[in-house]
Amino acid sequence: MSPRDTQEHTSAGDAHGLARRSFLGLCAGAAGLGAAAACDGPAASRPPHAADGHRPEAERDRPGTRDWRIASLGPPDAVAGYTDRVSVAPGEECGLHVSTTASSFRVSAYRVGWYGGACARLVWRSGPVPGRRQPAARLLPATRTVRADWPRTLAFGTDGWPEGAYLIRLDADHGHQRYVPLIVRSTHGAGRTVLLHAPATWQAYNRWGGYSLYAGDSGAYATRSLAVSFDRPYDANGAEKFLVYEWALVVLAERLGIPLAYTTGTDLHRDAGVLRGAAALVGLGHDEYWTPEQRQRVTAARDAGTNVAFLGANTCFRRVRLEAGEAGEAGSGRTVVCYKSSYRSDPCYPSRPAQVTTDFRQSPGADPESSLTGVLYEGYPVDAPYVVHAAGHWLYEGTGVRPGESFDHLVGVEYDRVTPGAPVPGPLEITAHSPLVCAGNRSHSDSAYYTVPSGAGVFATGTMRWVEALMAGTREGGRDHGMDGRARAFVTRTTENVLRAFAEGPAARHRPAPHPNTRELYAAG
Repeated sequence: MSPRDTQEHTSAGDAHGLARRSFLGLCAGAAGLGAAAACDGPAASRPPHAADGHRPEAERDRPGTRDWRIASLGPPDAVAGYTDRVSVAPGEECGLHVSTTASSFRVSAYRVGWYGGACARLVWRSGPVPGRRQPAARLLPATRTVRADWPRTLAFGTDGWPEGAYLIRLDADHGHQRYVPLIVRSTHGAGRTVLLHAPATWQAYNRWGGYSLYAGDSGAYATRSLAVSFDRPYDANGAEKFLVYEWALVVLAERLGIPLAYTTGTDLHRDAGVLRGAAALVGLGHDEYWTPEQRQRVTAARDAGTNVAFLGANTCFRRVRLEAGEAGEAGSGRTVVCYKSSYRSDPCYPSRPAQVTTDFRQSPGADPESSLTGVLYEGYPVDAPYVVHAAGHWLYEGTGVRPGESFDHLVGVEYDRVTPGAPVPGPLEITAHSPLVCAGNRSHSDSAYYTVPSGAGVFATGTMRWVEALMAGTREGGRDHGMDGRARAFVTRTTENVLRAFAEGPAARHRPAPHPNTRELYAAG
């Protein structure tokens, strides 16, 4: 068991200290951040413009829908559901599996975006759907995998839905609600900034049914799942990880009006087509679980000139496999496999070391994530100021920061650093170098920027709170860790600089080169 696993699994509710967060009103005051009918279900309504064919950036100035938030969760069994696809291409059908204690419910599909500060737009709404309480979930004993395996409740088409991130809201007639996240993925990303959503990580932390990749029903790490299934609802409000680590960046990117495309890690695992000719790829606040295929395709895109931004920490830390789960299962790749410290029990051990599901940096098949990200995950939990080092770097243009200026609580709850001796592309410049203490050990969190011969630039923030900071100090910030409006303004402007620069194409061709400084900053270490 790795030290991180020991720390994270001391209690059932302690994973990152985030699992208990309830984001029910995220978008109110968001100015601070700087459709189709049902296919075989009940009659549905389509708001104006839903069937227009247009790109995501055309959505920015459309009227939004402010009542997209959840007003009442109710008990966990009040209403919950899951889709039979993690993502769909525009026009594809999607099945919805729902259990509720209500006699009926409706389904509303909200696309997340700027929308003049409303932050979402209603794209489709169903008519009343008969409700039913579904059977109890199954537990597959070999891997302690929870599966709901409910029958399909209804299907809906996505003809005319713009590409993007969606919150499917289930509205039960007794007043309780839950979200189901869905990505309407882009099929082409040439010349665009591709936003990379992280459903494998959402699923890893999902404790619906009592099990996740972190703990079993007793809360113990030893009884955790070794594989988790997308064939079950998400816990909490149904979209917690998306709302905490991804939502604010989607809103910001759409406000900027840059050409965007949308995908997920599970889609990149299967097909890298959306990355061909892409200007940039943006990883969001917490994207820990990657397949080797996904990593290879992102690396190849970088080496072909696609800029990459990692706006979080702990990125690409765990190696996973996507499997069918059971013989004859309809949805391919619906199970995320990760044995972690029990890797010797992985069926791929030892014959296929590159597929063994443990940390990327660990044997067998060790391949530290720093060769892609430029930084290496080091620790949890931490709460520390973010300290600017290279204040004159183009990343920080317009922020007014000075060398040594700091922003309280911006480093946390996990962090990365540049680690001398770890494989790192170059030239690489550390732009922020933040002293901290984690588990009694003194260290640093680093933001870093490097370039490669293709001209691509790669930026990593080194902190998991970066996307959260985009809403710090606002009433929709929820638990913002004490970050304030000053931190929000700094992170917002820096993120805008990254997105605008990376949207222009290979950054090395139009932005100053990195000034290597790792040896200088870590000379004593």
